[in-house]
Amino acid sequence: MKVNVGEILTRRARRDPNADAVVDWATGRRFTFRQWNERANRAGNLLQRLGVRRGDRIAVLAKNGPEFMETFFGCSKLGIVVVPLNWRLVPDELEFILADSGAIALVFDDDFLETAGELHARGDRTALRHWVQIGRRPVLEFAQRYEDLLEAASGDEPIIVATDDDLLHIMYTSGTTGLPKGAVHTQASGYWATVNAALTFDLRPADRYQVCLPMFHIGALFPAQALVHLGATAVIMREFDPFESWKLLEAERCTGTLLVPAMLTFMLGVYEQVKPDHSALRWAQSGAAPVPVTSIQAYTDLGIPISQLYGLTESYAVATASTAEQSIERPGTAGLPYFLADVRIADDELRDVPPGTQGEILVRGPFLMQGYWQRPDASEAALWVDPADGSTWLRTGDAGVQDADRFLYVQDRIKDMLISGGENIYPAEIENVILAHPGVKEVAVIGIPSEKWGESPLAVVVKADGDLTDTDVMGFCDGKLGRFKLPKAVVFADEIPRNPSGKVLKRVLREQFSDPAPE
Repeated sequence: MKVNVGEILTRRARRDPNADAVVDWATGRRFTFRQWNERANRAGNLLQRLGVRRGDRIAVLAKNGPEFMETFFGCSKLGIVVVPLNWRLVPDELEFILADSGAIALVFDDDFLETAGELHARGDRTALRHWVQIGRRPVLEFAQRYEDLLEAASGDEPIIVATDDDLLHIMYTSGTTGLPKGAVHTQASGYWATVNAALTFDLRPADRYQVCLPMFHIGALFPAQALVHLGATAVIMREFDPFESWKLLEAERCTGTLLVPAMLTFMLGVYEQVKPDHSALRWAQSGAAPVPVTSIQAYTDLGIPISQLYGLTESYAVATASTAEQSIERPGTAGLPYFLADVRIADDELRDVPPGTQGEILVRGPFLMQGYWQRPDASEAALWVDPADGSTWLRTGDAGVQDADRFLYVQDRIKDMLISGGENIYPAEIENVILAHPGVKEVAVIGIPSEKWGESPLAVVVKADGDLTDTDVMGFCDGKLGRFKLPKAVVFADEIPRNPSGKVLKRVLREQFSDPAPE
């Protein structure tokens, strides 16, 4: 059977045409599966009318909303490849992704008129030819309004042309060299990820699921797909706010949600002010970073079980998951492998290690990325083919252990990546920016504890100019990096510790600078 992710919506609309598909919390709009599928058809057909063809890439720069996902499903049916853009990035960063992906169309919403204007002014630095604006504000002179194009397009089902190994989306992640890499997922990896969720979790057709992570994250795009597979309802927040999240959960009688640990903390902080009725909520999932045991216990005391997940963009957010009971019984566990996933711990030679022994986490399954867009070197490094049976494993770069019962415990990151508020941040990207300052001789960026965000970047700088201040360094970074990547503090040192081969000893730096980040 050949598979297509967009066809899942087609089939759901045929089977449950009048069931609730989407609730847009920001506007109050509601769509049944029949209505939403027709809009998805129109979204794909409007892009086709503009000249976008199978295999072409289109980028989406928009806050959460029905338009994001209907564009995604419509493109899937026609084999148009979606490139979700992190709207927290600055234009320089977005320009690189647009140029690297070769996207020929940009779908953007009213929140990003200034950014769209700046990108358009850069002319032929990207391949963009078509600009589609979502929203009600005056349309930019070089753009066309999404709803006008949608109304003029056909709502008929397009012929499904993309299947299996055809590309579905390219999701960019920060790179260890300072440049982001595009993780390429196919129709097959997207389809099997949703099947995997249905076989692993207690998801039901009558469920109402709050989607509050940004849809440029696999942690939101993946659940939104899985809900269609099951016929459940997506209740979409335009962007996360702890007060509004509680209000939404109560008003829409949501049964589940996915929150990163920082979000769990923010919501606990306002709970007494809101005192919501969350009696319909069966569980909340959390991933992107380990959930503190204190948070799990606090939510359990409120009658809200927390299930921990472990996964990566490269594995379609899939690897392991715990039940709420397991999170309490085995503090710190990320659970057992998904139904269709295999997880193992390996040493430097990629040989299995005994239970309780730390090693690199490897993941196998039909949901793995095809590779990194136009980066064969990085793809080869990340995807290891086992010579014993020819199967492909993702090398996560994360360190962990499995106990005798195969429960996973994520211990550390082999790579230097830090996670701040659910966002992946690679120090090399920040270091490259800071090193461009003429007053900086050397720099190393590490993650330091943050009560609010889990981790925050700290820049350790060796001066080339004795008059350099921390304000100079932070001001130099402003506008060159997304705000979530900006160092929360800068400290100065006489030297950066290195091993005999010249590699920075970040472990030593973390020991020297262990104080929490200023909030």
